[in-house]
Amino acid sequence: MSGALVLFEDGRWPDLSPLTDLLPVPALAFGASDLATRWRRAANLPLLAVEARPGLWGGLPGAAGRAPEPASPGQTGDEEVLVINAAVIPGAWLAESSRVAGPALFTCGGRRVAARLTRAQLAPGLGAGEGFEAFLAGLELPVHAVDARVIAWPWQLIDWNAEAIIEDLARARGKVRGEVHAMVALYEPSRITVEAGARVDAGAVLDAREGPIHLATEVLVQAHTLVIGPCVVGVGTHLLGGVIGRSTIGPGCRIAGEVDTSVWQGWANKRHHGFVGHTAVGEWANLGAMTTTSDLKNNYGTIRVRTAGRELDSGLVKLGAMIGAGVKTGIGSLLPAGAMVGTGSHLFGGGRYAPRRLPAFSWWDGERATEYQLEKFLATARNAMGRRRRELDPAQEAALRALFEATAAERREALIAT
Repeated sequence: MSGALVLFEDGRWPDLSPLTDLLPVPALAFGASDLATRWRRAANLPLLAVEARPGLWGGLPGAAGRAPEPASPGQTGDEEVLVINAAVIPGAWLAESSRVAGPALFTCGGRRVAARLTRAQLAPGLGAGEGFEAFLAGLELPVHAVDARVIAWPWQLIDWNAEAIIEDLARARGKVRGEVHAMVALYEPSRITVEAGARVDAGAVLDAREGPIHLATEVLVQAHTLVIGPCVVGVGTHLLGGVIGRSTIGPGCRIAGEVDTSVWQGWANKRHHGFVGHTAVGEWANLGAMTTTSDLKNNYGTIRVRTAGRELDSGLVKLGAMIGAGVKTGIGSLLPAGAMVGTGSHLFGGGRYAPRRLPAFSWWDGERATEYQLEKFLATARNAMGRRRRELDPAQEAALRALFEATAAERREALIAT
């Protein structure tokens, strides 16, 4: 039986861009929490370490750079450690892997998804961060194939999210600890949790007939808001009217209008009307009034996405946009189905569809795309964060500058003037 858990991020993290431009994979919002927290619950083991790129925007416990937890007096070098690729979904394969005797490496479709090894074998690799996968490969453990689900592309994070919420909250018993007005309509209250410090005003509706609802502390749900489960709303988020459902909404968001089947990383705004569906939204994004995503083609065909230097068929009939951190859209912005909007981009083409793909730090004016000036982006980021009493710290600024340089060639190849 394993005595500790290690999570790692493999080399396929760029395939989840733009969501992973500034966040390591374990910190991505998914289900009722994030990928790291889900694995801690699923494995029911103490977290020894997270081997990944540093998490600059999310408060991921155990992120790379933190010293591994020392062994307790009862632990020895022979103790077994469960090592998990954070992009993998817990499932029946985990129990099957436990029946394999001795140290082993588990793969799915040729991708390393897990390993079981002793603390003594693991010790030289702790703290390796981005180099951990290479360390794991170098151990030359016996390889066993398993049938696991792996989040390989950002649209899978969206498509599988509602199911993950239901799974995460399956055993939760609804309880109202916060302030819920007597004139709030509660459908299936046994599946509704309102944490202490949250407030739901008169005229709001919480409908958990299709799945559970969880409102974290300091959440505000104003009048004329319909929340449809499965839905998880993070600490300090405000729902300001409209229909919000089947979504995970991270901390500190401001949401109004219509939001369906989406994943919001946190600290993002959509304070006005407009439809955002089957979409992933990065941290500190701001969607202007009437910003709307298309998530269905007129012919009901599957939606293709331009990503990772190629065009892929998502296999999904419904798919909105994948929006990177710090993106700003002006009033009336229209995003086509399967749009990829790079981190730090600003869009002002109200009434016209944006391109299906915009590299990081693009400036779209409705007719053409140019490079967004980095210093102006940083000034805007400081202003946006300051409105929430937060600061752009030196490490975050350095990460943004590094991303700007790393994506310069992509902007040139996309014929964006520099």
